[in-house]
Amino acid sequence: MSANTTLIENSSFTDNVDPQEIEKFSAMAAQWWDLEGDFKPLHMLNPTRLEYIEQGVEGLFGKTIVDVGCGGGILSESMAKQGASVIGIDMAHPSLQIARLHALETQTKLDYQKITAEEFASLHPQQFDVVTCMEMLEHVPNPASIIKACCEMLKPGGTVYFSTINKTFKAYLMMILGAEHLLKWIPKGTHEYEKFIRPSLLLADIDKTSLKCEDLCGVEFSPFTGGFNITKNVDVNYMLRCVKRG
Repeated sequence: MSANTTLIENSSFTDNVDPQEIEKFSAMAAQWWDLEGDFKPLHMLNPTRLEYIEQGVEGLFGKTIVDVGCGGGILSESMAKQGASVIGIDMAHPSLQIARLHALETQTKLDYQKITAEEFASLHPQQFDVVTCMEMLEHVPNPASIIKACCEMLKPGGTVYFSTINKTFKAYLMMILGAEHLLKWIPKGTHEYEKFIRPSLLLADIDKTSLKCEDLCGVEFSPFTGGFNITKNVDVNYMLRCVKRG
């Protein structure tokens, strides 16, 4: 079943893990903090997504945060440096090791754990002010299960952020043909078109939880600045800010 069809409740904490995706990112782990390496686009994108997150919750200082699918810690560490208490979770052990090492090198205080979102939510229900799940939903078999888990982690009134890639022909051209094959910004095979998610389907998944979407925006690369800008165009990359009711 495609990730874009409908929601499937997870039957166990490990069902929603794709071993091939874990292996893929584990193989690239050493390059997480190489500004000119495989994760250069994420480093370029990070200031934009960090600003979007900060603005939505009126600052990160003192906030308790879970970064779901944290990888090598690019976003996690930047949020911790803003004074947040951050836990980054991921299932790729090599990436977490790199994240921990970099945090030691930069003397940044935060915690990294190898655990699924579903299990973490079962252990820590309604405990966090903010949850971030960025560039992760398109890499799991069942995005709906992740959305549900993120909601369960949040305190009532808490905020969760999602970002992913729209399932459009333009996204295929830019993210797979362009970024992977022509520009070689990221390794071939990083993305699979069938796993891209239309905003309408993501919003339908969100509506089945106690989350309410407050903002939906696009993210576009600017060749003039060499960075990313927030836009109303959601044809390719997009982000959502949702608040937990109650």
